[in-house]
Amino acid sequence: MNSVQAASGAAIYNKIISNVETVMRGQSAAIRKLLLAITTGGHVLLEDAPGTGKTTLAKALALSIDTKFKRIQCTPDLLPTDITGVSIYNQNDQKFHFHQGPIFANIVLVDEINRASPRTQSALLESMAEGQVSVDGKLHKLEELFFVIATQNPVESTGTYPLPEAQMDRFSLQFGLGYVDPDDEVEILSDQSRGHPLDHITKCVDMEDVLTLRRLSFEIRISQEMKKYIVDLVAATRKAPGVRLGASPRASLAVMKTARALALLEGEEFVTPDHIHQIAVPVIAHRLMLDSQARFSGTTAISVVEEILRQIPAPA
Repeated sequence: MNSVQAASGAAIYNKIISNVETVMRGQSAAIRKLLLAITTGGHVLLEDAPGTGKTTLAKALALSIDTKFKRIQCTPDLLPTDITGVSIYNQNDQKFHFHQGPIFANIVLVDEINRASPRTQSALLESMAEGQVSVDGKLHKLEELFFVIATQNPVESTGTYPLPEAQMDRFSLQFGLGYVDPDDEVEILSDQSRGHPLDHITKCVDMEDVLTLRRLSFEIRISQEMKKYIVDLVAATRKAPGVRLGASPRASLAVMKTARALALLEGEEFVTPDHIHQIAVPVIAHRLMLDSQARFSGTTAISVVEEILRQIPAPA
């Protein structure tokens, strides 16, 4: 990785960020995290209160990239075949023909994922983990650029099915958007006084640009000291008080990949401790399982990761 390559990667990122910000006011941090995930080939779980812009953010990103975009609205009666597709018998040639479901796209928005049944969630798990779907005993490969943005509402539990730990671990990052500042909220009102900004957003990059970001991120240098630091952080979650199940080596890989992507976004040629600190919470926290006593005492997975970051010294 040289400075020219780093600058070219940062330029692609900034082009997308500027485009999405025309729709999402005051959400620069969330936009950046979303771009880090698509760069690493991972997936994102957006968890926040209704009306904060989760679906709008996903749509704005998809409309900024010249790719195939599909949306799946989850309900309790949604079937796995509604996502993966189904084989239909053709009377003319007397053969079954596979009809692709909405999962066969580059960017897939899975809205209110926790409203889908466990059976349907398992179909999503295979797609996210293996980049393929199984229908009638046959494997169907998904696109090279395959990115799932799932949303869920944490304040409503009626008619929902909590995501199993195995599926939570498949998301590279989990984060919320939060409420914007009053000034930004005024801008939102102004933007939508005569329509929705999504109606006017245009594509600013194509799929090859995103794949270029992915290739460039692999060129970002990361020292052995930084790798050891990542492993120490993740390993500490397995011994932290109140944690019943710590993060796996998959978390270490996700931290490394995301830190590299962040370095590229900032135009840097190598990973620093600051890059790791910025992404540790959204990458690691959702993978932890706390025991009941810790939860009742007010401990959260986020506070556990933040404490670990304070305790373990970063490489000089």
